[in-house]
Amino acid sequence: MLTQSEQSDAILREAMERSGQRFTAQRAAVFRFLHVTDTHPTADDVYRNVRADLPGISLGTVYKSLETLVGCGLARKLASGNSSARYDGRMDPHYHARCLECGRLRDVPAPVKPESVVDVPVVMDGFAVTELRLEVVGYCDGCRPD
Repeated sequence: MLTQSEQSDAILREAMERSGQRFTAQRAAVFRFLHVTDTHPTADDVYRNVRADLPGISLGTVYKSLETLVGCGLARKLASGNSSARYDGRMDPHYHARCLECGRLRDVPAPVKPESVVDVPVVMDGFAVTELRLEVVGYCDGCRPD
C-alpha cells in the first residue's frame, strides 16, 4: 500500500508527463503540501512550510512550482482582490468563504449546484462558460462584529 507522499508523487508524475514537464523534488514538495492543506495558502505560506523539508528551496522556485501545478490542473490560483493570491489543491467543484476582517479563506461545506445560485447561459455573446466560481464574503466566528 502506498503512503500519502507516494500517492501524491504518483499523481504529480503522471500530470507532469502528460504536460511535458519534469518531475522535481521541489514541485513534489509544493504539491504534497497543497495536497494535504485546506488553508488556501499564499506562495509565502507554501514557501515557509516547504522549507522545513527542503531548506535550500527559493521563493522563486515555489512561485514557479505553483504556476506549473496550476497549469497542469493540479491546483487553482485564487485571486483575492488587493491581497496576495492563494492556492487551492482541492480540484473538485466547491465554493469559498472569505472573512472581511482577517482574510481567512475556507471551503464552503455544501454541494455545488450553480444552477440554484445564478442562471448563467452556456454561451454569452460568443463567450463559452466553462466554470462558475462563487465566493461567499462575510465574517468568521472570530471576527464577527457583535
